[in-house]
Amino acid sequence: MAYDHEEQEQLDALKAWWKQYGNLVTWLMIAVLAVFSGWKGWGIYQAKQSVQASMLFEEMQKAIQDKDQPKVMRAVTDVQDKYASTNYAQMASLLAAKYAFEANDLKSAKANLNWVLANGKTEEFKSLARIRLAAVLLDEKSYDDALKMLSGTFSDEYASAAADAKGDIYVAQNKISEAREAYQLALDKSSDKNPSYQLIQLKLDAIGGSKAKPTTKG
Repeated sequence: MAYDHEEQEQLDALKAWWKQYGNLVTWLMIAVLAVFSGWKGWGIYQAKQSVQASMLFEEMQKAIQDKDQPKVMRAVTDVQDKYASTNYAQMASLLAAKYAFEANDLKSAKANLNWVLANGKTEEFKSLARIRLAAVLLDEKSYDDALKMLSGTFSDEYASAAADAKGDIYVAQNKISEAREAYQLALDKSSDKNPSYQLIQLKLDAIGGSKAKPTTKG
């Protein structure tokens, strides 16, 4: 096939450009494909991790129903060790901590809650772990440590629960004035539709607090 003079010049220019930059373009394309392939592979890996973690989480739930504490602790340890990047690891740790606390195994409860604080991926899970750890420390009569756990800010979702927990600690310390303020704040941050609202009001009334005005938050 014959080319006219202008077409031949364009073809020669293209050949010259490819000779100079062709290898670079090829390697860039390979790099892009490699990144895409790696991203897709990572997504598949993450999905597989999540499925496997969910199976262990279900196994742990069944062990809790069967009151098989050794199996519960083995399952949560496996999830933490093998699938720490999944939400199931955080949920399993919180659930195991609750189970251990109810079984009066405060050491295991603290260990699992501290795992969430050290390895948790979301502030929501960490906030819940702080509040629950404060309850464990309250049970141990470590009042100052419990209050430290509740220091700092909490999101609106957990602000009421944190204030309520502070109120419990102050009552245990016989600091009634501080307890009233904490319970009142818990009510202010909550809603009268919240299941815990009436319980907080009862605790406030029990220490001589004034009746709080119902809110319509949340």
